Amino acid sequence: MPCPLPRTLLAVVCLLAGCQTTPPSSSDYADLVTLFEDWRNFERAPIRDGAPDYTSARISRAFTGLAGYRARLEALDTTNWSVAQQIDWHLVEAEMNGFDFNCRVLRPWARDPAFYLSVWTHQSDVPAHEGPTHHALVELWQYDFPLSVEAAARLTTELWTISPLLQQARGNLAASNARDLWIGGIRTMRGQIDALESLGERVGSDAPPGLLLAIGEARDATVDFVAWLEAEAPSKTGPSGLGKADYTWYLQNVHLVPLTWEDEVRLLERELARAWNSLKLEEHRNRDLPELEPVTSPAEYDARADAAASRLMTFLDQHEVLPVLPNMEPALREHLGRFVPAATRNFFWITAHLDPIPLYTHFYHWWDLAQIRDEPHPSPIRRGALLYNIFDSRAEGTATGVEEMFLHAGLYDGEFRRSREIVWILLAQRAARGLGSLWAHANEQTAEEAGMVHQEWTPRGWMKTEPELLLFEQHLYLRQPGYGTSYVTGKYLLERLVAEYARQKELAGEPFVLSDFFADLNAEGVIPLSLIHWALTGDDSLVPTRRGL
Repeated sequence: MPCPLPRTLLAVVCLLAGCQTTPPSSSDYADLVTLFEDWRNFERAPIRDGAPDYTSARISRAFTGLAGYRARLEALDTTNWSVAQQIDWHLVEAEMNGFDFNCRVLRPWARDPAFYLSVWTHQSDVPAHEGPTHHALVELWQYDFPLSVEAAARLTTELWTISPLLQQARGNLAASNARDLWIGGIRTMRGQIDALESLGERVGSDAPPGLLLAIGEARDATVDFVAWLEAEAPSKTGPSGLGKADYTWYLQNVHLVPLTWEDEVRLLERELARAWNSLKLEEHRNRDLPELEPVTSPAEYDARADAAASRLMTFLDQHEVLPVLPNMEPALREHLGRFVPAATRNFFWITAHLDPIPLYTHFYHWWDLAQIRDEPHPSPIRRGALLYNIFDSRAEGTATGVEEMFLHAGLYDGEFRRSREIVWILLAQRAARGLGSLWAHANEQTAEEAGMVHQEWTPRGWMKTEPELLLFEQHLYLRQPGYGTSYVTGKYLLERLVAEYARQKELAGEPFVLSDFFADLNAEGVIPLSLIHWALTGDDSLVPTRRGL
């Protein structure tokens, strides 16, 4: 399979690309930090005609310019660096590999209409938005309403990028033939129309005229863009998946997951079977217990959610599962949800209306974000979100992994035994949707067919109740390779880490302390689990680029 160029060839490529000289060798970690800062500035699209530039000419120039940054990275001599510093080197390399792949294969600006979504009304529960995004997002969730004068001016400026960006998008996307991405993008961009109309209502007619004009212009541009997408849709007949070889290259060289497409299929098939088997055994064990009853009113939901949050935090603290920090319970309580009528509950809120705790354990995400906010990592390379969703094995894998880990640690003992069934249903759903995404990327199934796998293999028909979630998830996983499987593959990598960490403790005659493990895990930042495995055990064999995959 293709792999990054060795450093001897990189020097030649750099010269051919127009670099003045081969970068001098350096063993100073500070030079990596400087390179990282330069790289991030280079990666950011420049402004052209009022919007970030994703035209083919600019992408071609950027792809050529990448060689110089690769050469600088390869010129660094990491021989005597600490493991932590070497890990940072691999993170920078992974980002460069991600840019390389985006330019050569994924090309979201040229294949994926949803790439041009600008208006985001919610914060992601992982360090950055899921899937490819452009460089001029309008993060409405960061604004406090009513807007101050300064905030209104800033929002006005941000909104004015939408119209020129969507105009540019038509040229960038003209040659796209990725049907499933195109159809999914129509649905995504319709959501921007709704968001802009809601924004107009929210700011009201008394808002500054410039802001109202910017909102109206952005809405009209989005309406026109959606109409263009709809008119072009019948001509889009090609596949949207990457194919197995490119998927594997991306998985290993960008997300640093030491698996192939085929490995992931086998793993997810195994986890899907295990989840169904475990569910049926739980149901058998619980056959004489009353069924869980969903809440039936907002007041009942709020009371159950409040009690669930308190019970979860108490369990984690008293059973020494996690180091419980002061910012954790407030972070959880900001996301307890609300009552949803039975007819409109999606999969996750079906579970939460029976017992919120299984879903709340997945909200480990919000504890990650609280730590990123309140305890910035000492390394500037790990301090913010890694590009290209490189964090997914750690973020989604840990959030999924602790659902089962907390079950085994005793969270549902006693009167809450029936809630164990929900944990296995959650795992089955994530394995099924991941399998669907794999077959879609192999172009063996359409997104709709992948969604049927997702739907039919989720127990109790709970994915048949809310088609929008189904469409959203399979579209996202086509857009962002590796993400749909990261919940389960990351869980697997987390379990491998626990096993090796515990084995080394045992060999050293030291106790395995669960809360110490999670403290060590969290201290490494939200980076690929293969790198955390190296940091906590000294074993670098799971880092794909160290294995020579």
